[in-house]
Amino acid sequence: MSAPTFNDATDEEQYFDLRSYLKSLGADISEENSEEGYLADLQDVINASDFCFREANEADAECTLNSIVSLLIMVPQSESEPLVNLFCEKLTRAPSLKMGCVAFKVLQNLFAGIGEHSSLRYEVYFNLVRVAGQTDNINSVFKDLNKMKSWLAEMKVGTEKTQKLLRLLHEVLVESKQSEMAAKVMIELLGTYTEDNASQARDDAHKCIVTSLGDPNTFLMDHLLVLKPVRFLEGELIHDLLTIFVSEKLSSYLAFYTANKDFVNSLGLSHEQNLQKMRLLTFMQMSETQKEIPFSIIEQELQLKPEEVESFVIDVLRTKLARAKIDELQQRVLVSSTMHRTFGKPQWQQLREILFSWQNDLGQVQSQFHTVLRSSYESVANVQS
Repeated sequence: MSAPTFNDATDEEQYFDLRSYLKSLGADISEENSEEGYLADLQDVINASDFCFREANEADAECTLNSIVSLLIMVPQSESEPLVNLFCEKLTRAPSLKMGCVAFKVLQNLFAGIGEHSSLRYEVYFNLVRVAGQTDNINSVFKDLNKMKSWLAEMKVGTEKTQKLLRLLHEVLVESKQSEMAAKVMIELLGTYTEDNASQARDDAHKCIVTSLGDPNTFLMDHLLVLKPVRFLEGELIHDLLTIFVSEKLSSYLAFYTANKDFVNSLGLSHEQNLQKMRLLTFMQMSETQKEIPFSIIEQELQLKPEEVESFVIDVLRTKLARAKIDELQQRVLVSSTMHRTFGKPQWQQLREILFSWQNDLGQVQSQFHTVLRSSYESVANVQS
């Protein structure tokens, strides 16, 4: 059966047509409009709206659901909140990817139609993100964390709701394999907690650490240690493990894993991936103080076989964590630069010294330029005279 279009119809006629159509799909709904008025009609229709997902034709389902949107956005906000929440919940339960895409488009229309200053926009957006995660459409509704923060501030969304949205975004981004953005969202989430309520962020902090450790593209994690919710975990195994990845060497990880194998496995982390990441991090740490590293030292520190050294160094270069050359003849690695695993006071001091050196060098260049310029002027003056 084709869905009605509801064009050029009064609200009463539209409700009647919607009731008839949903009933034809199997919904337990009366065809007669309610004597209690349009709000009761709208609630009945929304309660049965998920029967649209039984329609074989996505276009018909979308048409019907958009008809409900057109009625819903006309309801005053003071009366529409429970109806909007009910409709959003129905749309998040689409039983297939195709119908999920229909629900996603309908939610987009509801978000656009509900009004820029409506407080209900938060609820619609939250459910839009949920459905975006189900349909791999997150890039259509979220791209810029700063813009979203500004929007939440304009809407005067409270801390608890902000945390709820950030938590959902993190889950969706992780599922979508967008680890870098997921990490930014999680750090933003942890930053919303204070000293007074940091203990409430235990699960979020734990999840943040596990996500960072498990992400093959995340290597620098010292910034996590200063977050209040992460500091609250000090003394626990998860915090000890993070500290190892931030500043210690492969040997420390192996000792930790030997003593806490069941714990590491319970986190869902791959021991082999952990080994590879710790080898990379250990090499970075070695490169901070050694510009010429013999193959034998690499074998010993990273517990590699002789034939694995060169391929490992190539893996390091691919990450761009360090710049180096392999000297096969001398059996060594020549390091030209490396990223620091941690950036504390010594690194700031080193950066200060580099900047002062550059400043002095530029001053000398400027002085020499002025000298050359004066000499040129004097030569021209002598010729003219």
